[in-house]
Amino acid sequence: MILMTGNTKSTLAKASDVVLDVAVKEEACPLGLAPTASTTATLALGDALAVTLMQIRGFRKRISPSFIPAVPLEKRLLLKVGDLMHTGEAFPMVSEKTLMKEALFEITSKRLGVTGVSDSEGQLVGVITDGDLRRGLERFDDLFHREAYEVMTRNPN
Repeated sequence: MILMTGNTKSTLAKASDVVLDVAVKEEACPLGLAPTASTTATLALGDALAVTLMQIRGFRKRISPSFIPAVPLEKRLLLKVGDLMHTGEAFPMVSEKTLMKEALFEITSKRLGVTGVSDSEGQLVGVITDGDLRRGLERFDDLFHREAYEVMTRNPN
C-alpha cells in the first residue's frame, strides 16, 4: 500500500508499505481552515506519479486492453457506466460488522480506493473512502478494531 500523507507518523502511515510525504509548512488559507497548499501538493505529487507510470508502462492513446479492449481515448466519453463498472466479486463490499482492518484489506485488494458497506440483508447502507479512513484515524485511536458502520458514510445513494 502506498500512502500520500502530511502525517508520516499516523497509524495509516505505519501500516503502509510506502509513505510519500506531502506535508506543507502552512496552508495558504489565512484562517488556517481550508486545505489549500496541502491539496495542491498532493495533486502535484499525484500528477507526477501518473506521468511517471505512463512513461514506465509505455502508455499510448489507446486504453490498456486489460481495461477496455482497443477503445481510443477520444471515444471514452461515449461509454456508459455499465461498460466500466465493477460488479459481483470485483466490487469491494463488506458488512457493517466487518472490522476496519479487514475493510482496509478489501479496499486494497480490489484496488478501487473504496468499499461498499452492506446491512444484514445485503443492502448497500454506506461506503468507506480514503476520506472516511482519514476522519476515522482522527476520531479513533483503535481504528483497525472498529466496525465498518462506525466509520462509513451513510446513505451514499
